[in-house]
This record gives sequence, C-alpha cells and structure tokens, in this order.
Amino acid sequence: MTEKPIIAMMYDFDRTLCTKDMQDYSFIPSLGMTEEEFWRYANELGEREHMDSVLAYMYAMVKVSGEKSIPITRDTLVKMGANVELYQGVDEWFDRINRFGESAGVRIEHYVISSGLREIIEGTNISRCFKSIFACEFLYDSDGNAVWAKTDVNYTNKTQFVYRINKGVLDVANDLDLNRSMPDDSKRVPFCNMIYLGDGLSDVPCMKMMKAYGGYSIAVYQERGSKVEDLLRRDRVDFIYPADYREGSGLDVTIKNIIRKMAVSDLLQAENSRQKGSLKS
Repeated sequence: MTEKPIIAMMYDFDRTLCTKDMQDYSFIPSLGMTEEEFWRYANELGEREHMDSVLAYMYAMVKVSGEKSIPITRDTLVKMGANVELYQGVDEWFDRINRFGESAGVRIEHYVISSGLREIIEGTNISRCFKSIFACEFLYDSDGNAVWAKTDVNYTNKTQFVYRINKGVLDVANDLDLNRSMPDDSKRVPFCNMIYLGDGLSDVPCMKMMKAYGGYSIAVYQERGSKVEDLLRRDRVDFIYPADYREGSGLDVTIKNIIRKMAVSDLLQAENSRQKGSLKS
C-alpha cells in the first residue's frame, strides 16, 4: 500500500499559538520584574553589545537569574509551560486537523519553529502534538543549572528548519545530511505540501519561502492592524486571520481548503507518475 502524502504544518509559537511571549507568563514574574523591565534590559544589552537579539534575551535570563540567586533549571522551565495561555481552539486544533487530513487521504504533521524556549513549550499540554519542536534551548551544567545557549533559533535561521522538515533531517546536530544534495522527488515533504503560520515580521523569511516554493503562509493576529495588513498588501503572506483556532473559524476553513487542494494535487501527481511508469513496462 502506498504511504499517504505528508503535509507539514509549521508554527511560530509566541503570539501565534499563545497570547504573548512565553517568558511573560511565569519566568519574568518570578524575577520580580515587569515584562517591560525585562525586555528593555534584554534589548538594551543586545544593542550595546551588538548581539543577536535571541542570544541577548537568553543571556539576560541567565544573568538576571544569577544576580537574584534564582537558578534556571530545565524542570523549572518545563513546569512554567503549564501557565502558558493558548488562543481559543488551540487545545483541540491538532487532533481535529489530523482527522480532517486522514479523511482527505493525507497525513498531517505539526512542527514548531520558534524563537521561544523549547523547555517551556515542552511543558504545555499541546507539546505531544508536534513531531518536532525547533526552538531555543539552554545547555545545563552538572548541577542542572542553565549556563548558555544550546540552540538559538533567530529570525533568519528559522529557514534552516524548514529545510530540515523538507529533507526529513530533524536532528539539529546533523548538518551533513542537511547540506547533502538530494533530488527533489526524494525529499520527505515537498515545499508545496507545507503551511507556515506566524504572527509578524520575525516570520517573514519562512513566509517568503512558502511563497517562493509553492507552499502557503498565514499570519494570525489578536488585533488587526497595519502590521499584518502590510504583510498581505506586500504579498508576503497568502492570508491573514484572527488567532481563532475553533472549528468553523476563518482560519479553520481556509486551512482545510488548503489541505484539500494539496491532497488533490498529490493524487494527480501520483496518477501522472503511474501512467509514466506504465509506459516503461
């Protein structure tokens, strides 16, 4: 029996699946700081030291925690995931979309590509839904305390993980296979079978990849404004919708229509390949 075609759905996390930056729910309050104070400190640090902004916030987490004698451990961060507030409908979204994919004759796989923290995402009740979580992660010392960045997912290197999904090379330490030349017809998930959901400018490189290679990109928002409208106006995304993942929402209806289109395209491609194969026999 021929294996079902795969459709990869890729998500940013902060303000795409949850309502704000994931550090804002528990980590920053644990330091006795406001969100504004912490992010101002991290941003000023990055500007002053000419740092990658993601590495700057991770360093700020370690530095401020150390100064306040509040060690960062993996277990502590994972537990903070329970306090992350998800948008309406996210809890049941993944199982519902999977069932729809099955009815359409395809298999849906969900991935996170986020500049947030893997540890916190792992603590949410939806972490089980993802085939892989590509996100920032700390390296821990022998006492279990965070000491430095193990993985940094910044705004431009997010595209690396799209290629990993495309080729099926999901181990972030495996650069050899990622960079190895591979015929398009042997890649695990074609770009034309990909959907990327994000919330803004940090997602533009991945969204542009989708536009360039035949996939789809969608920007979600809490309040419609110039930011997402500009993405649509400048043809950087295919659609914009409120971050409402409930059944029957505009986002839900359009995602299902995209899946239908991709499923039919795969059926036609399979029939074309079958007929070409019969000519050789």
